This record gives sequence, structure tokens and C-alpha cells, in this order.
Amino acid sequence: MAMSTNARNGTLGVVVIGRNEGTRLERALRAILPHTNKVVYADSGSSDGSPDVARTLGVFVIELDDSAAHTAARGRREGVSVLLERHPECEFVQFVDGDCIVDPQWIGAALAFLDSNPSVAAVCGRRREQSPLASAYNHLCDDEWNTPVGEAEACGGDAMMRVRALQEVGGFRADLRAGEEPELCSRLRRAGWKVWRLDAPMTEHDAAIHRFGQWWRRALRGGFGYAQVHQVTTVAGTPLYRRQLQSAALWVAGIPLASVLLALLTSQSLLLLAPVLLWALQIARIAVRRGPSSAWSWQSAALLMIAKVPELIGAIRFILQRERSGALEYKAAR
Repeated sequence: MAMSTNARNGTLGVVVIGRNEGTRLERALRAILPHTNKVVYADSGSSDGSPDVARTLGVFVIELDDSAAHTAARGRREGVSVLLERHPECEFVQFVDGDCIVDPQWIGAALAFLDSNPSVAAVCGRRREQSPLASAYNHLCDDEWNTPVGEAEACGGDAMMRVRALQEVGGFRADLRAGEEPELCSRLRRAGWKVWRLDAPMTEHDAAIHRFGQWWRRALRGGFGYAQVHQVTTVAGTPLYRRQLQSAALWVAGIPLASVLLALLTSQSLLLLAPVLLWALQIARIAVRRGPSSAWSWQSAALLMIAKVPELIGAIRFILQRERSGALEYKAAR
């Protein structure tokens, strides 16, 4: 008979990561503490007093120094290391971003699933945006989190993982600035483990993206992560994000350059309008697929296409190695 969920809570630890999350962090910690006191908060150089907020709640805090880049992956890796030093009995670890609130029913559901499915290394559920209608960018994030239910290729930053599986593959790569979860999951799957997404509420996320500049910086970080993870996983023989990188390169650089060359070779200046027409057709195609009668379908389609520009710039930054030492922030402290 499977061990009860309440008993299993004794084998659960939690790693929360954050940087300048303010009141978001307090809400995140208060949501997880009723489930376990085995909680470690890894702070990436906050200037808003976040470590003190965590300590006030009785949470063990590690403050990452400046010896390496402050990344989410590094926070999770060092957080797990400290968690297991303090609580070696932990069999499972729940990762939570400091801007997320765990659903009250999630911990029990995830523990029960992992207990009943020993081949599964990581399980995630539905991450929802706290205020999806506050901005188009928040709404786009909410769509992004809505991945298919069942066996999955990867999970996001909020997930429960089996400690034994994590240790077997070496855990998170601390040097990755983005895309660290898909990269880890690719190693887990190569080692014979499974990743699963449940049809259950997991966390409420506060993207707090209200300005175009915030959204642009998020997309820049995404492009940088695509290129970095693609390089790492290509070496391992299981390349990730190739399609995203090829798409950004095609739409932002390939099609415009081809149009210019054709215009020069044929002396047909109208060919210079081809990229505009093709972009418009692609936006229409995406919108129709999402539901042409909805204004949001057209707005989101346009944003998805525009995002290819900062994604390509981010990828080029990785290639040129001119990115700053830390992760690009896109949210204001609270």
C-alpha cells in the first residue's frame, strides 16, 4: 500500500528562488510553509530585503555571492545542495519561483502521483497567471503555461522532482541563464526517467509585465537561453530549441535579406514589400488557428511574431558572448 500523503510530507523539501520579489516572496513562502518546514530560500542578490522577509518566517536563507552569474538554475542547484545537507531524508523536492503561490491541493496530488509512478522523475501541473487580463503580456504568459497534459518533454520552474533522479543526472546546470528546466529534463529522459504534467492546479504566477520594455527584455532572455541550451544539448546529441532559433532567424533575417537580394538582382523594388506581406500572412495564419473571431487571437499572434526579433538578438548575444553576467530582469521589485 502506498504511504499516506501526510506521511510523505516528511520526505518533502522545498527550494524557493527569488530576486527582488518583495511581497510576492512573502506570499509564496506562506503558501508552502503549511506543508513542510524543510524550506530553503536561495536569493540572487536582492536589494529589497527579501532575505530578511524569509528569515522572519523561519525559512533558511542562502544568499548567492558574486562569484558566478546570478541565475535561476544556480539558485535551484545551490538550494537543493543546502536542503539535502540540512535534511538528507528528503526524497522529493518542490521547486517554487518566488513570484508563485502554490495551490493548497498541489503538494498532496504531486506526492501521491510520484509515489504511485516510480519511473517519473518530475511532475508539474497547471501554472496560471494571477492577473492574465491586466496586460496583453500577462495574458500571453498564461497561454504559454498551458501545456498539454500527460507525459511531457519538460517542466517549468515550478515542479516537484524525485531527489534520486536529480542526483543521478547531476541536477541543474548553474551556468544556464534560461531554459535550464528543459535541459535538465532532456538528461532525465535520456537516463530513462519520465516527466509528467497533471491536469491539476499547481501555482499562481505573478508575471507583472505591464510595459513593452519588460516583455522585450523577457524575450531577449528567452532567445539567449534558446541559443545556450541548444549548444549544450547539441553536444549531448539531443538538441533543443532548434525550431525556435531557426524560426527567429528566418523571419527576422532570412526573409528580409532574401527580399533585398532579389530586389537588387531583378530591379523590382516591390519585392522589398515581400517581408511585410509574409509577416502579415503569418500573423493571420496564427490568429485563424487560435480563433479568428477573437481580438486576442490577433493581438497574441502579432506579439508572438514580434517576439522573434528580441529572441534573435538574444541568441546573437549568446554567440558573441556579450551578455551581462546576470539574468535579465523584467519585473520591478515589490
